Amino acid sequence: MSQKNSLNYREHQNHLRQKIADGLLYTHSRVNSNTGKTLEATSFLYALVELLDEKGIITVDELDERKNIVGERLAKEFKEKSMGAVLQDPEYDKYNFQYGAEIDCENRVLLCKASCCRLPFALSRQDIYERIVNWDLGQPYMIEQGEDGYCNHIDRCNLSCTIHKNRPAPCRGFDCRKDKRIWLDFKNKIPNPEINRPDWPECLAEKNE
Repeated sequence: MSQKNSLNYREHQNHLRQKIADGLLYTHSRVNSNTGKTLEATSFLYALVELLDEKGIITVDELDERKNIVGERLAKEFKEKSMGAVLQDPEYDKYNFQYGAEIDCENRVLLCKASCCRLPFALSRQDIYERIVNWDLGQPYMIEQGEDGYCNHIDRCNLSCTIHKNRPAPCRGFDCRKDKRIWLDFKNKIPNPEINRPDWPECLAEKNE
């Protein structure tokens, strides 16, 4: 494939991706607009519970106990099926973000192996509309990651960010200094050896279960 054809192909792929992203964003925006109706239905449900409690048919304690059991079951199912669209909450203007962490990454990246770039997070509407940061089409709107777990915007050779000027707010604000998943001792530059595992950070969640 010639360089010109290769360029045209990439442009075509980017165009298709943008169209898909626009369509999904509209769909999920419409889904989120149903929040008001959900709140209304919830109000009716709570009113019903209060009436049943007042009439002595059920007690609130009994309901709370059963709710916790059912809630845990549904939460597990929700997580396993990757249901729902996730956006940053709260959202910030990343170009005026004032909560950035000052980390000497250039002196540490060979030790920590840019592990922060393997942590999943949700993008903001600003990121999505900007069309620079890619998100996972299968799990909207999470940052797109490769099979190696790294963000797809990281240069695997030198572990540098290829969209540094446009990086999302979580990248700007993440502070690894007290994050034991990455550093056992930040001051003395002792990384957590678990970062060498290909299934990090998922392996940490498994240990806590």
